[in-house]
Amino acid sequence: MVLTSPAFKEGEIIPRDYTCEGKDLSPPLLWKGVPESTESFALICDDPDAPGGTWVHWVIWNIPATASGLPEGLEPKKELKDGTRQGKNDFRRIGYGGPCPPPGPAHRYFFKLYALDRKLELRAGATKPELLKAMQGHILAEAHLMGKYKR
Repeated sequence: MVLTSPAFKEGEIIPRDYTCEGKDLSPPLLWKGVPESTESFALICDDPDAPGGTWVHWVIWNIPATASGLPEGLEPKKELKDGTRQGKNDFRRIGYGGPCPPPGPAHRYFFKLYALDRKLELRAGATKPELLKAMQGHILAEAHLMGKYKR
C-alpha cells in the first residue's frame, strides 16, 4: 500500500496552509495498492519530535473501504456522512490539528494509514491509544507519509 499527498512529497516541507500558522486544513491524501479484503481504513498523524513526547495531530477511522483518499480540509466533526469517525487530538479537539512546533529545528509529521479487515466499534471522539487497541489483530497493511515543518 502506498500513501501520498498532492500537497507535499515524502520528506518535504508541509505547506503553511496545513499548519497552525496557515489555514490549519487537513492535507489531501491519496492511497493505492489496497488489499482486496479491506473493510475500512484508519489514519493517525503524529509528531515524534515534540518536546514532551509524541504529539497526536489526527485520529480518524472507519473510512470506507471504497475510499482512495481524503480531501483537503476535512470537517472537524466526530462523525462524517459516510460513517468516518474522528477522534480527539492532543490539542484536545476533534479532527485535524496541523503542525505547530515550537521555534527550532524541523519536526517530522507521520501520516500513518492502516487497511483494516473490519469497521471498528469505537465511539467517535476516541484517542490514539483507544484506536490502536481497537485495531489490534485487524491490520491488513500499513503505509506512511512523512512531511516536515519548522517555525
